[in-house]
Amino acid sequence: MKRLFLLLLAAGVLSACATKKQVAQAPVKRKSVLEAEAIAKRSMIDGVPVEKVEFRPGISSATVERLANAEECRGGRGAGLVTERGPVEIYRMSCANGKVFMARCELRQCKPMNGDVTSR
Repeated sequence: MKRLFLLLLAAGVLSACATKKQVAQAPVKRKSVLEAEAIAKRSMIDGVPVEKVEFRPGISSATVERLANAEECRGGRGAGLVTERGPVEIYRMSCANGKVFMARCELRQCKPMNGDVTSR
């Protein structure tokens, strides 16, 4: 009788462990939903997939905004970081006149890319 009780107790513990594994797998499904949403943010322009980059300010955003102002680029949300943070960063700023200003900063030393304001 004791063996039967221990066997039932062990089965109950194992089923509880199996339930916890299913609960632990739920965030994996959540991650796949987030990936699907990220893919949905992509759009097509002339048959080429374009991914929208969210605005992220960086350490050198103010410096890039001053560079853009010198190139007659004003307006928008400011200079946003396009690449990951690190020793070399690329910033992008949308101008009020429809142009796009980009700058490359290496160890916080920023220079305009292509030396001029580029069109969209």
